[in-house]
Amino acid sequence: MNNKNNAVTIFLDALNHPFRTEIELLRQIILNSINGLSENIKWNGPNYYYDDADRITMKIHPPKHVQLIFHRGAKTLNQPKNKIINTDSSVIVWKENDRAVVTFKNLAEIEKGKTDLTDIVKKWIIATKNL
Repeated sequence: MNNKNNAVTIFLDALNHPFRTEIELLRQIILNSINGLSENIKWNGPNYYYDDADRITMKIHPPKHVQLIFHRGAKTLNQPKNKIINTDSSVIVWKENDRAVVTFKNLAEIEKGKTDLTDIVKKWIIATKNL
């Protein structure tokens, strides 16, 4: 499955970003994690949405690492009592019960965390799709 948005590719081409290889691998992992996920640009980076609701945004500036921000959209919502998903993964850092960050400093970290990331993306989309 390859549903990369050409507009995102063009945007990234223009950046000449030092983490372009890492960004491309993350795009592939995220988009292949679950059907129905789409990609656009938001906050100057790749963004992933499901049923028109933003769920994961890639933070690529400043270019010292690449972060994935897992969220429920831009609007402030009531905090759930518990974390949105259950995971034993050490790659995810919770900021709130409905917001988390995954940071990668290099390609090797992404390769090592690929299985966990795929699981996190899938769980996040399933858990947030009806919110």
